[in-house]
Amino acid sequence: MAKALFMVIEHFKNGDAVPIYRRFRDKGRMMPAGVEYVGSWVTPELTRCYQLMEAESRAALDAWAKNWTDLADFEVHPVITSKDAVERIGPRL
Repeated sequence: MAKALFMVIEHFKNGDAVPIYRRFRDKGRMMPAGVEYVGSWVTPELTRCYQLMEAESRAALDAWAKNWTDLADFEVHPVITSKDAVERIGPRL
C-alpha cells in the first residue's frame, strides 16, 4: 500500500516538553504498523514539535497520535514533496 506524508504539529500541553520526552525515553515513539517517522524539528522554546510522518492511512496516524493526546494537541496536514508539487503544477506553467 502506498504511504502518504503528513506534517504533524504537536502543541505540548501547558507548553511543557518534559512529559513528552520522558515518555519517549521510556516507551519510544509507540508507532503502530504502517506508520513511519521521517524527521522532526522542535521550537527553541520547547513548546511545539513539527514532525514529518509517513503512514498507510490517516487512521493509522491517528492510532499513533492517540498514544500522546494526554500530553499534546495535534494538527495533522497531508503534504506532498516539492518534487511532487512541481510535477503536478508543471502542465499549468
